[in-house]
Amino acid sequence: MKKITLLLAMIFALGTSQSVKAQASIDEMVKEWERARTYTKEYLDAMPEAGYALKPTPEMRSFAQQMLHLTDGNYGFASAATGEKSPVGMGESEKTTDISKANVTKLVLAGYDFVIEGIKKMTPAQLNENVKLFGRFEMTKGTALNKCFEHQTHHRGQGTVYIRLAGAKPPQEKLF
Repeated sequence: MKKITLLLAMIFALGTSQSVKAQASIDEMVKEWERARTYTKEYLDAMPEAGYALKPTPEMRSFAQQMLHLTDGNYGFASAATGEKSPVGMGESEKTTDISKANVTKLVLAGYDFVIEGIKKMTPAQLNENVKLFGRFEMTKGTALNKCFEHQTHHRGQGTVYIRLAGAKPPQEKLF
């Protein structure tokens, strides 16, 4: 009887340990998204108002469009992964005609808030559920959120060149 009790206690402890690790994964993801939000805000602040319309070449997006594209990605990826309905249609943010620093900043930060709040509502088990991203890419919801993080990192990083072309200094790297 003691062996069965000990075995059940070990199984319970292992299950509890896995549950704690899984919740830590959600908490860590939220922490990383909060860091990314803060870092992106530093980019938005570093760019002078006049630089929001800057296009390095005519066929490229402006700085504002680049940041709004990042935002559209945040809404699209996160909506699919979290199941939360996006308040904006795909590509809608990037089409805004008000590319003022204040408006772009407001829209971009709202996109980050959408991602963060959606992740906070998820359970650890949901990260392992499958989702079809953009109607064609099969992956887990956790992977979709990782792809979203990669997307925003990529486009924020492109902003470094835009900020330098505008004669301003981009923020210091913020990995931690």
